[in-house]
Amino acid sequence: MSETSPAGTRTHCPYCALQCGTLLGRTDGPGSGGGSVSVSPDPDFPVNQGGLCQKGWTAPAVLDVPDRLTTPLVRGADGRLAPAGWDEALGLVARRLREIRDEHGPEALAVFGGGGLTNEKAYTLGKFARLALGTSQIDYNGRFCMSSAAAAQNAAFGVDRGLPFPVTDLGRADVVLLAGANPAETMPPLLRHLDRASLIVIDPRRTRTAARAALHLQPTPGTDLALALGLLHLAVTDGHLDKTYLDERTEGFDETWARAVTWWPERVEAVTGVAVSELRSAVRMLAEAERAYVLTGRGAEQHSKGSDTVAAFINLSLALGLPGREGSGFGTLTGQGNGQGGRELGQKADQLPGYRSLTDPAARAHLARVWGVDPERLPGPGRSAYELLDALGTDDGPRALLVLGSNPVVSAPDAGRIARRLGALDLLVVADFVPSETARMADVVLPVTQWAEEEGTLTNLEGRVLRRRRLLDPPPGVRGDLDVLHGIAVRLGEPASRYPRRPREVFEELRAATAGGPADYSGVSYERLDRDEELYWPCPEGSSGTPRLFLDGFAHPGGRARFQAVEHRDAAELPSPDFPLYATTGRVLAQYQSGAQTRRVAELTEAAPEPYVEVHPDTAARASLADGQLARVSSARGAVLAKVRYEPSLRTDTVFVPFHFPGEGRANLVTHAALDPRSRMPEFKVCAVRIEAAR
Repeated sequence: MSETSPAGTRTHCPYCALQCGTLLGRTDGPGSGGGSVSVSPDPDFPVNQGGLCQKGWTAPAVLDVPDRLTTPLVRGADGRLAPAGWDEALGLVARRLREIRDEHGPEALAVFGGGGLTNEKAYTLGKFARLALGTSQIDYNGRFCMSSAAAAQNAAFGVDRGLPFPVTDLGRADVVLLAGANPAETMPPLLRHLDRASLIVIDPRRTRTAARAALHLQPTPGTDLALALGLLHLAVTDGHLDKTYLDERTEGFDETWARAVTWWPERVEAVTGVAVSELRSAVRMLAEAERAYVLTGRGAEQHSKGSDTVAAFINLSLALGLPGREGSGFGTLTGQGNGQGGRELGQKADQLPGYRSLTDPAARAHLARVWGVDPERLPGPGRSAYELLDALGTDDGPRALLVLGSNPVVSAPDAGRIARRLGALDLLVVADFVPSETARMADVVLPVTQWAEEEGTLTNLEGRVLRRRRLLDPPPGVRGDLDVLHGIAVRLGEPASRYPRRPREVFEELRAATAGGPADYSGVSYERLDRDEELYWPCPEGSSGTPRLFLDGFAHPGGRARFQAVEHRDAAELPSPDFPLYATTGRVLAQYQSGAQTRRVAELTEAAPEPYVEVHPDTAARASLADGQLARVSSARGAVLAKVRYEPSLRTDTVFVPFHFPGEGRANLVTHAALDPRSRMPEFKVCAVRIEAAR
């Protein structure tokens, strides 16, 4: 099918990393979107196979929300945001950046990006930070999403791609283990590929996904690592080890087994609360399946030991001989729309385009040649996302921040603290299309285009590069993010040619910048994508791409996968007399991420209108709380106000709060910012709380 057809303009959903194929059409009527735009699933796109979730069906509604930003806003002396012209706004931003840099140095300037930005935007944002600003202080909200899985997969396999195989391969699976993933609510079209498989779901909650499972393991929050060690122990002691695979394709098993040998089933049951019989059943189901997959999600990854937890599930899959075997494998369900492309193209604190390391002299030299600068001009690695946000406004931290595609006031852990840090800045600039909670704090707000108003590419969870196609002209007064970065860079004295404003020009440079790297895009082009070629990275020049990684060997020297010896440790914060319950956070079907978009869609708001806290009825009774009553969920950091929702399937020691809501309903007011030492992932998924009636 061509890029346009009688059915409409072919593009992709603006939400999760499935990037479901959609067809957009126009109907008569005023406005740039809303009722004038129709959406239907693309029946030819294999990922969603003609399906969409609620969010995809209602995506056009965000295009014409009443509070759509269409003019720059500048905070005046009276403390209020007021409309301004583009020249005034960009001139003010550039002048203040120069002043702060002159007084405090380039490290006083920072950039915070997003996992929903197109590849072209992510690439340009990294270039802008390192050249136009001269700062190392750049990271993005994808650090809160996939970083633990990325660290573990790089260590085990030598490369990180969410799914190292097409998602359609899952449709032939006999058994799929989902560790901390709830696709029935987070990416419903994926379930079309899981209908055939028997599911093993590991989750403290009986989610919609767990309700479909053949086996649901319901561990104590924060004990997934112990559970994975116990599964590996049973794989060995129950005789399921694939010794031929280990000898031919892996290294490091002995050291890993030396750790796992101490996690006998009864010990695992005592720590996790999962019965030995269920542990044994899970291993047997995986081992006896002809085609089996192990997949992790945020529930396993968003911990201060998330990298080790994912590593432990990789160890289990290696012991069973799954990765790199056609029809079986290990993968991670990437969350954000361009979470994959966003981290491999340069907006992460320690990475250069092509998934190259910022500390690699050869990688620095290659990129410097593409950019036409001396390698010495490239800064070194900067702070990770939370560390960057937590340093804002401090004596040795950034004093100015530019935010594109993120809403950390709602999405960051210990959100109250981060809001205070944002408030301490000398300059906060936010580019967005709606007045998010973070935009409302800004000194300058820059209105930018939405998904249906722009061209570009994205990379979905399979590593498949996709074309975003424009249906609409943006409203008058709105500019693209590439225009915004160009305008600021030129006002800072950078050559105009260094910051192209056309996505296709940026992509041509991106191809050269990634050439030879682990995530090589040099063989991808707009022309090939518009011919409907299925292109997965790595795709060197002249290549047809790599839909399935590892079939002929892993990306380490010698081609072997590496076991990682890991050990369970407690969460950073455990229940205490003052805070006797575990709290865990997550997403719900009708909302997405910080909710800045979906909370503006009437149909989605009707389905999930307000914050709530799931509580077992017995736990609620002990706190004298009735179903529907307003409760206060408190931790050592803050408190959330949310209505009680009885959930008999929940563990009695655990409460669940979705994180999409603003104000006093922000779940991240209570979450802990303890960081994984490898990935720098915060511990979103477990903290200690108490629950009581709100006064």
